[in-house]
Amino acid sequence: MQNKSVIFALAILASPVIFALVVFPNSFSLGWNQGRGGFLFAMAFIAAELIGLKLEIPKKKLLAIIPLAGIVIVYLISLELGLKDYLISIAPQFHVQIIYSWTWMWDFIVLAAFFIASMTILFGKKWIRISPAGPIYTAGTAIILSLDTFFPYDSLGPLQYVVPYLVKLDVFLIDVFHLGHATSQSNVMFLNGDHGPFALQVFWPSAGVHSIIIYSLVMMAFLLKMNIPRNRKIVYFALGVVGTITVNVIRIFSLSIFVLKVSTNVNEFESFHGIAGEIMFLPWLFIFLLIVTYIETKRIKKLEVAKHEQDPSK
Repeated sequence: MQNKSVIFALAILASPVIFALVVFPNSFSLGWNQGRGGFLFAMAFIAAELIGLKLEIPKKKLLAIIPLAGIVIVYLISLELGLKDYLISIAPQFHVQIIYSWTWMWDFIVLAAFFIASMTILFGKKWIRISPAGPIYTAGTAIILSLDTFFPYDSLGPLQYVVPYLVKLDVFLIDVFHLGHATSQSNVMFLNGDHGPFALQVFWPSAGVHSIIIYSLVMMAFLLKMNIPRNRKIVYFALGVVGTITVNVIRIFSLSIFVLKVSTNVNEFESFHGIAGEIMFLPWLFIFLLIVTYIETKRIKKLEVAKHEQDPSK
């Protein structure tokens, strides 16, 4: 039977997300730097790690995190009462060029601070081994949004470095499948398909480089808490990197197909571009973590059965 204190903890942790989902449902776009869709996946990570936890949480600790949830809810309301306009107004002072990354960055900073503070209150320093994925995912997203805010487009060289290679791979795939005419120069693709020519410039967030960073942070925290051999951890991590890169390649490829076969209308392309990344990466990350958990749980049960058969007294 599920521990009631854990259920209460989950309810309190989820309350700001649920409030935002009910009151501001239109803000839950899955697009990169376009919404709070990541909030739902953060809570899914937390729920997956806390459900089934056999640990009694003292009532005073549960009560202590309620005011923190209240502060986050007040922040969400304040955004609609002028705080968001204020953030936009001061953006030029910080030489911000991408307003969406700037404004959503604060949402993820606030949520990450709430999760980390709450987890610390509930579990002390052990939270990093009990439920790290959700807090680290939100903190990682806040960091990436801040990089996109203060180092926009291709100004952050190291993250932009791999983009031309991904672009060349995409051009190769277009040629292999005979989807249209495609050439590339650095991070720019020149496409010509059923609806005419289109130039597609790819920067590191659009190429999914941010997803590799977020994956690495979440996966390292996830593997840290798992009591499995180091070699297996390395294999899982490497497989996840390959999977994440594959998702990114599919993302760029899907953007190209949209231009070549669906539309070259800029507004329609931007709408598709906004959701094409996160709607692929976040489910992939969540499913991959579930697969790893399932495999390792099954393996441990087999080892326990085998050990019991060898020595029934244990």
